[in-house]
Amino acid sequence: MLNSCASFARKGYAPNKTAPADGIVNHASIGVGGMMGFNDVSSFTRDEKLNLVAVAEVDDRQLAKVKERCPNVRVYKDWRVMLEKEHMNLHSINVCTPDHMHAAIAVTAMNLGLAVYGQKPMAQTLYETRRMAEIAKERGLVTQMGTQLTSSTYERLAVKMIQDGVIGKVKEVFIFSDKTWGDPDPIPEGSDPVPAEFDWDLWCGIAPKPPYLKGYYHPYNWRKRLDYGTGTLGDMGCHIYSPMFAAMSLKAPISVKSIGGVPNKTNWAVDEKFEYVFPGNAYTAGDTIKVTWTDGSLLPPQEFIDLFGEKMPKQGGIFVGTEGILLAPHAGLPVPYPREKFAQYRYPKLKARNHYGDFIAAVRGEDVKPLADFHEYGGPLTETVLLGALSSRFPNKELKWDAKKLRFTNCDEANAFVKRTYRKGWEVEGLS
Repeated sequence: MLNSCASFARKGYAPNKTAPADGIVNHASIGVGGMMGFNDVSSFTRDEKLNLVAVAEVDDRQLAKVKERCPNVRVYKDWRVMLEKEHMNLHSINVCTPDHMHAAIAVTAMNLGLAVYGQKPMAQTLYETRRMAEIAKERGLVTQMGTQLTSSTYERLAVKMIQDGVIGKVKEVFIFSDKTWGDPDPIPEGSDPVPAEFDWDLWCGIAPKPPYLKGYYHPYNWRKRLDYGTGTLGDMGCHIYSPMFAAMSLKAPISVKSIGGVPNKTNWAVDEKFEYVFPGNAYTAGDTIKVTWTDGSLLPPQEFIDLFGEKMPKQGGIFVGTEGILLAPHAGLPVPYPREKFAQYRYPKLKARNHYGDFIAAVRGEDVKPLADFHEYGGPLTETVLLGALSSRFPNKELKWDAKKLRFTNCDEANAFVKRTYRKGWEVEGLS
């Protein structure tokens, strides 16, 4: 067993990897068994200039599809062992584990000079997210957060429409999701046998190791648990907030207030509602702008549901402007309202982008800038999402946020959740 996540990085940082001389990117994937993990593997390996060298997966039962697609890939159970043995052969990795392990893996890889593609949210805590962004910038590494739709034509159309002033200056934003990654019930008593093919200790990683319960944490329900996931907002927030961040440059809120569901001792809440206040800028109608998130059974105001009728999506954003309203469905075409006013509107043509392809091209040394890099985009976006999730622990209290100092100015109790303590033996250079 390795003494720590950074034991093989030794003292200081490893040299940055240079672009591959032959143009072939040697890549490794960590967390490949779930739907999103396999999707990432499939998307990366479609590129003929990427060579999937190795994968790490804690559950052998979930490896069949990966082995079928990439029969020659080297398989590891412990990602630390994989990086120790393979890092000199690699240029990049991607991380698709439960949220609590994102930062430990990504920072360990960046300490070794590897480019990192990390699934959303970038990390589980504000401190981890900030450090990931800082290290990526310090090292000059290629990074990309896995908000794939940031590169989609639909989302980039919404961004351009807002920036072009199609609906005028933005007065208010409503963002919503019908998902319910929460659980009001306590942890069941007892425990279940750990399957022989599954490494429960390795899955828990930096987080506490409770008794194993079949299906309660792995493979999907970890999203509901405070120690491992980030709830509905963490699951979908980076996706659905993304158009607003790209269009309006709302990097850090002034305050956040939770007025919805409240988590219990171990699980995130359902039916959450958060009110953010951001500083205004050239795209806003006022000196500040309010952004409201709702999920589960909670919905945006009825006036918008009536306005959109059957076109009302289950997930998306509503941008209320001085000259109109833009409905931006998640993974759908943005539409300006009222329809009669915008009947003659013609969408601009945009060049296609590929979220995975841009990352690979940048690692190869091409002049391509990923749209969701850790420092400028993914980090600030994730921090906003995590601020909301954290605020749910302090219902009906307006938490005032100092982004520069990474702390709340009016609630010391909330500051205790900005950073977490890693389980002994899982310390990471640059994080712990």
